[in-house]
Order: sequence, then C-alpha cells, then structure tokens
Amino acid sequence: MESQESAKRSQGEIHDTTTTQQQEPTHDEPASKRQRLDKSAETQNSTTQKPSVGRVKGVAPIKAEYLILAAGQTNKVVVPEVVDDDEAEGRGTIEHQQQGDSRDSGKGGRRKKKTGQNKERTFGTFSDAQRLCNSVAWTAEFSPRSCKFGDRCNGLHDIRKYLKEGRRADLETFGGKCPTLEKFGKCPSGWRCLFVSSHSKEVEHEDGRKELVLTDKDGNTYPDNGDIGDTNSEVMNNVDGQIKIDLSRKRVNFEKSDKYLEWLNKDTQIFRDHHHKQKDGGGEALDYRAMYVEPPFKPSEKKRLYFGRETPALAPLTTQGNLPFRRLCVDLGCELTYSEMALGMPLLQGAKSDWTLMRAHKSETTPPRFNGDGPIAQGYDNSKDLKFGAQIAANVPWVAIKSSEALSRFLPHLRLIDLNCGCPIDMVYKSGAGSALLDAPSKLERMIRGMNAVSEDVPITAKIRMGVRDDKFTAQKNIERLALGSEDHRDILGAPGCAAVTLHGRTRQQRYTRAANWEYIAETAAMIKRLNEKTDSLTDTIREVDERTLPNGGRMFFIGNGDCYSHVDYFDHVDNAKVDTVMIGRGAIIKPWIYEEIQTGQYLDKSATERLGYIEKFARYGMEAWGSDELGINYTRRFLLEFLSFFSRYVPIGLLEYLPPSINERPPAYKGRNELETLLASKDYKDWIKISEMFLGPAPATFSFTPKHKSNSYEIEAEG
Repeated sequence: MESQESAKRSQGEIHDTTTTQQQEPTHDEPASKRQRLDKSAETQNSTTQKPSVGRVKGVAPIKAEYLILAAGQTNKVVVPEVVDDDEAEGRGTIEHQQQGDSRDSGKGGRRKKKTGQNKERTFGTFSDAQRLCNSVAWTAEFSPRSCKFGDRCNGLHDIRKYLKEGRRADLETFGGKCPTLEKFGKCPSGWRCLFVSSHSKEVEHEDGRKELVLTDKDGNTYPDNGDIGDTNSEVMNNVDGQIKIDLSRKRVNFEKSDKYLEWLNKDTQIFRDHHHKQKDGGGEALDYRAMYVEPPFKPSEKKRLYFGRETPALAPLTTQGNLPFRRLCVDLGCELTYSEMALGMPLLQGAKSDWTLMRAHKSETTPPRFNGDGPIAQGYDNSKDLKFGAQIAANVPWVAIKSSEALSRFLPHLRLIDLNCGCPIDMVYKSGAGSALLDAPSKLERMIRGMNAVSEDVPITAKIRMGVRDDKFTAQKNIERLALGSEDHRDILGAPGCAAVTLHGRTRQQRYTRAANWEYIAETAAMIKRLNEKTDSLTDTIREVDERTLPNGGRMFFIGNGDCYSHVDYFDHVDNAKVDTVMIGRGAIIKPWIYEEIQTGQYLDKSATERLGYIEKFARYGMEAWGSDELGINYTRRFLLEFLSFFSRYVPIGLLEYLPPSINERPPAYKGRNELETLLASKDYKDWIKISEMFLGPAPATFSFTPKHKSNSYEIEAEG
C-alpha cells in the first residue's frame, strides 16, 4: 500500500523525504536556475556516509538514499551512458557526414556505422491462430447470413470451433469484463473480442438446440444481419471509405486547387522572367506589376484563433501522438492538440494509414480554456473553437495545396492545418519537405499562400526550427516572410495568411545534442511583436500590406517549443520569452500531468499507483480506439510500450535534491520509494511488457518489441 506520505505527495504537498524541505521556484525565476539545499542541509548530508554524485551536468540529482551503488563499491553510483536523442533516432545528419564529425569517425577519419537505433524494428505477429470469417463475426451461431465467397473462403464459419481452437482463451484483466462494452454498451469486436464471454451467452430453443449469441450490455442479442451500428460515437473525423477509394482512383475533383495552381504556375513564370531580366540588366525589363493578374479567387475569411497563457499545447508527435495518448493529455489539462504528421501525397492517394491519423476524440473537439488574459483577435468566438489541429508535410506546393483542400473539405472537426517545416528525418528532408523548406523561403511562401487560398475557413499555421545549420539561423527571416510576404510580392499579393508560427529552439543539424535555445525564441518573439504592431523599425522599408489578407485581424500568434518539463519552465517561457503559449513534446510523454501542474501552478509528485492508473487509462483508450480483439489489444500494447519507453524516464519529485527538474538530465541507477515505483523506473523493455500484461493480458508468443535504442535509451521524432 502507498504510504501516507505518498498520498500527500499525490495531492501536491511536496515534501523532501530527507530532513530538508525542497524549495519551489517562483514563476518569474528562469528555468535555467537550479535551487540548492541550504548550507545546513549540505553539512548534514556531508556528515552521513551515503554516496552523492554532486551536481553533474546531464545527470539527474537523485538523493543519496535512493541511489544504487555500483557492484562492489561503497561510494560509486551507476551513471547512465549519455545518449543524445538524435543518436536514438539513429540517423546521421547530412552536415555531420560532410564535416566528418569526430563523434562518428574511426581511425583515419573513416565514419563508423551508426548503431544507436534499431531501424528495422518488427513487432512480430499477433493474429488469431485461425481467422474467423467476417460473415459470422457479429452474428448469432445459427444466423442465415451467408458468406459471399462461398466455398472459396478460407476463414472459419464455425463459431464454436473458432472459440475453442481459433483463438486464445479470454483475458482475465479488468475482471474479465470487456472495457468497450462497459463504455459503449456494445463491443465492435464481436466474437473476436478477448473478453467475449462477458457479452455472449448460450440460449436454448424450443426444439432443444443450443445457440451461441452475442449480447449488448443490457443482455439484448445482436441482429441476425450482424449490423451493430456505430459503437464508438466518441471518435470524430471518420472519413468515409468511399472517399478514400475515390481519392486513390483520382475521382475527387479539386476544382479550387486546380484553378489556383494554374494561376500560380503562370504568375511564377511571369515573376521569374521579370526577375531574370532585372538581374541580367539587358533588354527591356518586364514590368511584373503590369503583367500581374489577380488570382481566380480571394481566400475565404478564416476562423479566428487564440493562443494564450492558459492554452498549453501538445506537439505533433510521431508514433506517440496517437488518439489514446492525446486523449489522456486532454484529461490532464492539455488545451490544444495536433495529429501526428501526415504526408500530403498519401492523403491525396487515399491512404488509410494517413487518414486514420486525422481521427480525433470528442474531447478534442471541445473549446480550449479561455480566460481572455492574452491578446484576442477581433471576432474570436471561443464557443466555436476546438482543440484539434492537423499537421501535414509536403515537398511541393501543389501537394500542400490540394492536401489542405482535402482536409478542410472532408474533416468537419478541424481547428487549423499546420505545415511541418521542421522535421529533421533524412527521408523527409532529402525529399524537400520538413526542415528543407527552411532553406527554400520562396517555395514555403507559395505553399502557405496556396493553402490559405483553398482551405475555406480553416486557418493555416507553420511549425519551424531555427534553421538547418548551426551556423545559419533562418527562422526570423522566414517568419517575417510568412507574416508579410516577400518584398516583391507583399504590396501586390498581400500577406501570405499564416495565422501562427511555432518555433522549435533547435536547428536540424543540432537535433537534441544541446538544450533548446530559448534566448533566440525570445528574440524572435520580440520581432513578431514588432511585426504585429508595425513599428517604425519594420515599416520604414516596406510597403503596407493588404489588411484583407492578414489572419486574426492582423495578429500572428507565436508559440515556443523545446525542453519544457515543468510549470516553472512553462511560465518562465510565457513571462520572460514572451511567447503566446508553449508547445510541449517529450516532456508530455515523460510526464503527461505536466498540463495539470501548469493549471495548478505547482509540482505534483504523483504516486506510483496514480501513474499506474494513467497506464490503465491508456490501455482502455487504446482498446476503445483499436478494438479488444487480438489485433487491437496488441496494437494497443505496441503503442503502450512506446509510451513506457518515455514514461520510465520520469524521476519522482520527492527523490530529487534540486528543483526544477530538467528534461535533459538522465537519472543514475536508483530505487523508488516502493516496489511499484522502482518497476515504473525500469529501463528494461521486458519490464515494460510485464506492466502491459497487467491490463492487456499475456503477450502472445509471436509478439516482439525491440527498443528504439539498443542501449535502452529510446526516442521518437518528438518535437521538443
């Protein structure tokens, strides 16, 4: 059982487990400061014979009594290998290859093979031993419904044989009761559900025959045709399958995009001719203004957005930004969410995998918290606002433009469309998308303009990095261009229409080798303030923009991103860097209740039992989203294990000597305040599988999980 002290911790009463009480920094104190124990405490600790690692850069300051000593040592602790997050990604940047970075070079400057990430990870197979045909998956045993494949079908049609031989026995977790049945009244997995005994029964007919039937929560049997209707009304943005088929067969008419792209191609050619004539200085220069033709239509008036102190956001996260995890974060106080990054071309091709990323939970379609403390765009209506936005990546304007039209047309619950201009992955970068757009400002501007033109009332935003290379920051020039347009175009075309920009305080080259640069973010915030206010320092050299093209009535919102791990970090960035809000990535995966800490303004030392409760929630949400059959449960297991690879990094506040904690500090080997807390801190993926089995039952023999990093330091493409 949890001690009384642990119970107090869970309520936010943060007390040191030694004789010294920890001091919490105020919101106004910079996050870079680390408070030390007072001199009397240092003296007291120094008189004990317990080991201490002192204040070591990159190592979490665990209190001495919780440290695990190295084998055979009395004063030496086990300090983890420091593994950069970009090493865990396992992808060397182009710049490091060109420069022959000493970290990656062997003798004679020969580059050593990267061994950081298991690139070709597999998760085994987790399907039934024998497949049950869909024609009987949701029907009663004696249903007259026939299989359309007849004798050619290789699936089982005998329900009793399937239950006995085709699948494993029901799970005993959750008391043997199907979580989706308990939540929605019906289970969409039918006979395949691994809790099917909780919603099936055998009925005896007058002729003595006994029939197996499926039932709902009230004991009513399913209809003979197997049509159980929509069992999960909480998932939004479900795009009809026929639309995906039409997209894949190029049957969808993108009339708006086609007209705009035809105009864009002609206008681009006119401008190039004008530019080249001016540059060459020969012949008669074409007058671009005289040749200019208005686009076929003006952008629609956009919904007004709001980003404020009270709206902390969850970053778009590859792998972990799934619906169950976002739902958990919203439960804990997250106010703005984004889909995982979807690729524009697969969206246009109707790829099920990318359109699935656009699904949102109903909690994400509710308005974000709104106190009105920050700047408010005229016409903003919080009651019509929602939390969920989509992020896409594209390498050419036509893909970005058509994708935006498709999203705004087919997704009824969409706050905004965000263009990814920061993804560092080699595959994305080399294709010309993601962070490659930072070095292609003209293309980036054309993308934003076109997306804004065809997205109906859905605002367009962008997420960028400081630049591609460490020696060349381009963010501020790119942001000025996104706010006002290039000097050659702004007086004719007006502003591109970018409603908000998120800046991750790192370059592509840097990845996670150093802390995020919040000084640069603060400088950029000051520049954006000048842009919004149109002070003399900017308007002396530019012509006035067309007010009709300015989003949010002329205000561009600015969001900071990078290394936020506590409410202290959050309020420091809002108050001192002057960003409108902060987007949180890795910090939210390690500590999802960071949003609750921001709401309450205090550290919350969650007990091990509470943290296990969040894992249970994730498991329930996963089964609701993906199903309670063999496939759905182990799909949930796979993403739960990815979640635990971050969740295990959390070091309880009560075990630390210094506050605030830092996301870039890794803990030495330590034991928790109880066995469960120690288990949750394990870096052994086999322990993570054991934790998953508490709620998802035994992992099948064919299931496998390979950590992202062989040295048990795991990372995904999490922004910030």
